[in-house]
Amino acid sequence: SCLWCHTSKACLDYPVSRILPPSSLCKLSSARWGVCWVNFEALIITLSVVGGAVLLAVAVCCACCCCRRKRSRKPDKSEERAAREREERRIRQEER
Repeated sequence: SCLWCHTSKACLDYPVSRILPPSSLCKLSSARWGVCWVNFEALIITLSVVGGAVLLAVAVCCACCCCRRKRSRKPDKSEERAAREREERRIRQEER
């Protein structure tokens, strides 16, 4: 893979043993990855923002699913009232 250094105008072999190119090889602000128009700094920032957004979306989905489960386990007030009224009717009928 090619690492284009904009300051020295040279295409260098990417140091695959390291994630980021060392500053002695080329400054991060002037390093281009793969093609000349992909700025390495912008690529790192963009991937970080996209990764953060994906993690946030997953966390929100998990929270919503957990809240929905808790809500569905509890009977509604109207359901409780209907059950209470049924029980009262049953007791009244037994008394007759």
